[in-house]
Amino acid sequence: MRRTRFPALDGLRALGALAVVSTHVGFRSGDALHGPFAGILSRLDIGVAIFFAISGFLLYRPHVVAWFEETDPPLTLPYLRNRALRILPALWVAVILAALLVPNNGPVSWTSYLQHATLTQIYLDGPVVEGLTQLWSLATEVLFYLALPVLARFLTGYERPTRRAVRWRLAVLAFFTVLGPVWMATATASDHSHAGLWLPGYLGWFAVGMGLALWQVARSSGRLGSSLLDTLAKIPATVWGIGLALLLIASSPVAGTYNLTAPTPGQAFVKSLLYTAIAACVVFPAISPTRRIAAVLGGKAGHVAGDISYGVFAYHLIVLNLVAQITGYPLFKGHFVVLFFSTVIISALLAAASYYWMERPIMRRGRRDRNYDVSPVGLDKRTSAQPNRTDAWTTPESRPAAPAGQG
Repeated sequence: MRRTRFPALDGLRALGALAVVSTHVGFRSGDALHGPFAGILSRLDIGVAIFFAISGFLLYRPHVVAWFEETDPPLTLPYLRNRALRILPALWVAVILAALLVPNNGPVSWTSYLQHATLTQIYLDGPVVEGLTQLWSLATEVLFYLALPVLARFLTGYERPTRRAVRWRLAVLAFFTVLGPVWMATATASDHSHAGLWLPGYLGWFAVGMGLALWQVARSSGRLGSSLLDTLAKIPATVWGIGLALLLIASSPVAGTYNLTAPTPGQAFVKSLLYTAIAACVVFPAISPTRRIAAVLGGKAGHVAGDISYGVFAYHLIVLNLVAQITGYPLFKGHFVVLFFSTVIISALLAAASYYWMERPIMRRGRRDRNYDVSPVGLDKRTSAQPNRTDAWTTPESRPAAPAGQG
């Protein structure tokens, strides 16, 4: 179980990146503020919740497997090294490109760029740095990376993985999904804008993936019996339909306004809770997918898109700003289609060049593995991820899967 891959998650990573690009283009064009699809476009930041849930699943699962197999958990230092190798190169290139190519509305000193390069900007006061505003979520995710070994030790240590122990830990993770909305409501009520970007407000999104990882391993090993989740796994379209319905609800004023106006505490609570549920609905069918879903999301195209999704996330606001400069389209004056396709195509090309010419070589050298790929192609074979399932795909791999949160 430790070496199982979940190829359908690659496609979800790409869709999450595309959602983030869409909401930012929607804001830049004004269509996410007053267009006919303003509600949907403004809420496509749900891509961040999907990223976080996938990261929680992939990074926590090796700890769960080690707990069930009574073996040593992943070593902390190699784990942190691998996370740094994955995240930092593209991050630093993005910061340099933004400093050189993207103008700001006011004075921005080199210290602001340094804060973004070290992902400390969400804890410090400073001006908005154009081209890098999306990196708040990466700063939050990196703190989760640092906290995970301690959190995993708390959740998987001290007793054997009995059915009762598994259920208790699922209850703790369920509590985390409520903690996030409470934190966001409190941060909004206290008018503490920085606190609304910190990890506690998003711990529930990571906990969704962690809970699915615990359920998947426990169910595969027979430690948990059949439940409603097994039934839902057989009807993925229904689960995604529920997620879409929740997104439509979140697109209403119940989750706050579409602009940068601060929501009420109640709206902040509802939005966070809805995003938690949507992330669960989106990710769950991909951890034990049908053949058709695995072929679509986990095929070669899905692998490549998953590989470059982090680069698309890191570079797309720089590209969007440059496209807007070249076209001369004013802020909030429309032209969504042109801005969207131009940004997606150029960002994907830049991300592909970054991944294949810089990121992957650095990871291979740092890991001392000449064949390393975030999403290797050609290793897939069908096996059953759960008891009594013949349509689930999992894939053995000689390396742990990379977190999907940002690629």
